[in-house]
Amino acid sequence: MEELGRKSVEEFKLSDKTPIIVVLENIRSAYNVGSVFRTSDAFLIEAIYIIGYTSQPPHKEIKKTALGAEESVRWKHFETSAEAIADLKENGYSVYAVEQTEGSFKLNALTFDSGEKMAVIFGNEKAGVEQSTLLLCDGCIEIPQLGMKHSLNIATAAGVVLWELVRERINPLSPPAGGET
Repeated sequence: MEELGRKSVEEFKLSDKTPIIVVLENIRSAYNVGSVFRTSDAFLIEAIYIIGYTSQPPHKEIKKTALGAEESVRWKHFETSAEAIADLKENGYSVYAVEQTEGSFKLNALTFDSGEKMAVIFGNEKAGVEQSTLLLCDGCIEIPQLGMKHSLNIATAAGVVLWELVRERINPLSPPAGGET
């Protein structure tokens, strides 16, 4: 494990974070919540805001999929998305819903300043992000999808979106000894 350069919980908490906050609005599956914690840990995401009836740690199903990330990633619960968005905007975050809407921005066409503070809202597995929440956002981000299905599991969608938002912020890795990148 040492070769992988894994951080301890304490090292994670002391690390500079990616200025992104994930917002989980009324997510039914605690397994999905745990998966988002794990992905957020992998990308040093600043925090997760948990809204409404979304499960919160400590929770057996979150623990099973988070594999300890529920201990490293900071999280906070809000009763409503409006309260969370007010908090985010007060602290200088741009707020985007991950949702297919008229006028949504294609994820692959977006560019963000590496220091930009942003929040991304993921909605309920069946209903998506609530309409009242969409009205409070700065915009919507859509994951381009080419197949017959036009929806992804929340955990998968979070992984795709967070990677795309984080990848340009990562310092390029050095090429392997004797090889090219």
